[in-house]
Amino acid sequence: MTDLTGLTMAAALDGLAKKDFSSAELTAAYVTAMEKARPLNAYITETPDQALAMAKASDARRAKGESRAMDGLPLGIKDLYCTKGVQTTAGSHILGGFTPTYESTVTQKLWDAGAVMLGKLNLDEFAMGSANITSYYGTVESPWRKAGDNRPLVPGGSSGGSAAAVAAHAAIAATGTDTGGSIRQPASFTGIVGLKPTYGRCSRWGIVAFASSLDQAGPMTRSVTDAAIMMGVMAGYDAKDSTSVDIAVPDYRAALDGSVKGLRVGIPKEYRVDGMPAEIERQWQQGIAWLKEAGMEPVEVSLPHTKHALPTYYIIAPAEASSNLARYDGVRYGLRVEGDSLDKLYENTRAAGFGAEVKRRVLIGTYVLSAGYYDAYYLKAQKIRTLIADDFKKAYQQCDVILTPTSPSAAFALGEKMDDPVAMYMQDVFTVPANLAGIPGLSVPSGLSSDGLPLGLQVLGKAFDEETVLKVGRVIEKAAAFSTKPSFLAGE
Repeated sequence: MTDLTGLTMAAALDGLAKKDFSSAELTAAYVTAMEKARPLNAYITETPDQALAMAKASDARRAKGESRAMDGLPLGIKDLYCTKGVQTTAGSHILGGFTPTYESTVTQKLWDAGAVMLGKLNLDEFAMGSANITSYYGTVESPWRKAGDNRPLVPGGSSGGSAAAVAAHAAIAATGTDTGGSIRQPASFTGIVGLKPTYGRCSRWGIVAFASSLDQAGPMTRSVTDAAIMMGVMAGYDAKDSTSVDIAVPDYRAALDGSVKGLRVGIPKEYRVDGMPAEIERQWQQGIAWLKEAGMEPVEVSLPHTKHALPTYYIIAPAEASSNLARYDGVRYGLRVEGDSLDKLYENTRAAGFGAEVKRRVLIGTYVLSAGYYDAYYLKAQKIRTLIADDFKKAYQQCDVILTPTSPSAAFALGEKMDDPVAMYMQDVFTVPANLAGIPGLSVPSGLSSDGLPLGLQVLGKAFDEETVLKVGRVIEKAAAFSTKPSFLAGE
C-alpha cells in the first residue's frame, strides 16, 4: 500500500473516494506516526481512541454515499482551540485540568465536514512566542536539522507543534492561530504552507484569546491546494463572534485554477531590513522572477510605516493580553494555589501558573494601559496601526498582491535567542504588519538555505481576497517544486 502518511489532503481524499484505503487505515497510520514523533514533543494530548472512532464513522458515511468535504482526514488541533471533553491547556500551567464543555466554532466546522482529531498540539504558552520554547509542556523540536549539525532546531512559534506535526507527517494538516505571524513563520521554518486569513474570516469563538483584535485562525498544510480545501471549511460567519464578518465563503480550491497573467505584484522597498542574510534576498528575487515568468508584473510599492510595526504590535498585543488574561485567577477553572486572602490566592495562582514570557507581556500590557501612560503608548500605537493599514490600502491601488520573505532567517537552534526577547521579537518583522492591517497572508516553501533548511516566501493580499493569495501562492509552489523532506523522515 502507498505510504499513507506521505499523501497530501487532496491525494488522500482521492484515495478514499476510490476506496484505495479507508479512513480507519489512514488514521491508524497517523496514530503510529504520532507515536513515532513523540521525541519532537509536538502533541500535548493524543486522542487515538477518539480518532479511530471518528474514522470509523467517516467510513460508514462514505459507504452510504454521504461523504463530506474533509471526510476521514486526520488533523492535529493547536491546543488553543477548545475541544469538548478533551483538555485544553493553551500550553500553560494555569489551565491545567481544564476540560471544555463546548467546542470551538472552527473545530466544530471541521468535525461537521468529517475530519478526524488525532490530538491537541503544543504551542508557546498562550501563543506568546516565536520558537515554541515557552510552553509549560516543554519545547517542541523541529523535524529538520542543519546539514552536518545535529543540534535540535526550533520549529517557529507560536504554532510550533502544528508545524512540526505536519512537517513530520504526524498529522495530514493542522489548525494554527496567527496573532503576529504564528502560522506563517513556523510554516516557513518547517517547509510547509501556512495561511493567515483576513481578520474576521474565521470565527475566534472558543479559541483561547491572546490579543483579540489580532488573533486569527488558519490552516497549516503540506500544499496550497490543501490550504484551500481546509480554508473552505474553516471560514464562515459566526453569530457568536462579534468580529466575524458575514460575507459568502468562495470556493477557494476552484480559484486555484485561475490565471495570474496581468496581475501586479507589489515589492515593498521597506522590507529590506538591516542584517538580513543575502540568501533571503536571493530567495525573494527568485520569487519575483517566478511570478514574472507566470505573466505577473512586479511593481515597487512603499509601506512607509513598516519600521513602526513591531513596536506598535508589542504595545497593542501585550495590552490586549493583560486584559484577556485577567480572567485566570484560580477561582473558576484551571490551577488554584490557595492563599490566606483572595488577593493572595490571585497572586499565588498567577505566580505559579504563568510562565516568564507571559508575565513579561502582561506587565508590559498593564504598564501601557495605566493611567499615566495610556495616551503616550497605547493610544499612539492605535494611531500608528491605522497608518500601517492605510499604507496597505494605498499600496493595493498599485498592485493586487504583495510579495515578501516570510522570515528574516531560517530556523535557529534551540537555546539561541532565548535570553534576548528583542532578538526573538524581530522574528516577526515581516509578518506583524499583516496582523495590524487585518489582511490575509500565505507562507509557501520556496527553497533551502545554505544550511539545507527551508525558507518561505509570503504573499499578502487585499482584505477577504484569499482567493488571489492562494492562486499566486500556487504559482510559487509549482515553480519552487519544493520536495525536500526533513531529516526526521529521512529513513522513510
